Amino acid sequence: MSARSTPGAGRPGSVRTAFVSGERLAGWADRFGAAHGGFRISDDDDGVRLVADDGTTALLQAPWPPDGRPGRGADPLERLASVTAQPRTAGLVLVRRGGYAAAVAREGILLASKTGSRYVQSRSAAGGQSQQRFARRRANQADELVEKVAAHAAAVFGGQPIEYLAPGGDRTLAGLVMDHPAMRLYASVPRLDFLDVPDPNGSVLRKAAADVCAVRIQVTDPPDQPRRNS
Repeated sequence: MSARSTPGAGRPGSVRTAFVSGERLAGWADRFGAAHGGFRISDDDDGVRLVADDGTTALLQAPWPPDGRPGRGADPLERLASVTAQPRTAGLVLVRRGGYAAAVAREGILLASKTGSRYVQSRSAAGGQSQQRFARRRANQADELVEKVAAHAAAVFGGQPIEYLAPGGDRTLAGLVMDHPAMRLYASVPRLDFLDVPDPNGSVLRKAAADVCAVRIQVTDPPDQPRRNS
């Protein structure tokens, strides 16, 4: 995330994202408060917001959309931790030019998965007929990748109670996979926030499975303040 600065104006605060499981949320909030001089809590449509005394803010969002299964607790943090800890099942589709992964995750644990590699060439700077041939080859490679990933995802998801879909990686490729006829059974399944991941492999997939079932936290530092641990 970037922002322009104007003469005489302070630099905008940096923004970073973290994922924290429901069971670790209270400890994370305690450390955030200790690092930033305490905080106050507000609960609005965007999520639970912590506003620290030094100007740092943290926006905490549940992994699941509101669907009539609220969390329990005496305050917004407790309720957020409770709803995050609810066991729900998500189907992950992660795809980039250098690899792919399809998986079913519940409580941060992989129940079924398939990973693989499939190279799609980068764009060429060549011109003329060479560029046209290159573009056709690249498009064919992308089509083959989408076809393969959609088939694997449908097979991995089969027989699992998929409540949500979590796409990630390359937005264009992931969108094509989601819209592929092989995925038609899941066309009406709610989609979670897009996951920004590198080329999928086993370790990337395991982290994504944990992140998709965790609280998404966006911490924004105040302008002209050094970054602090939280």
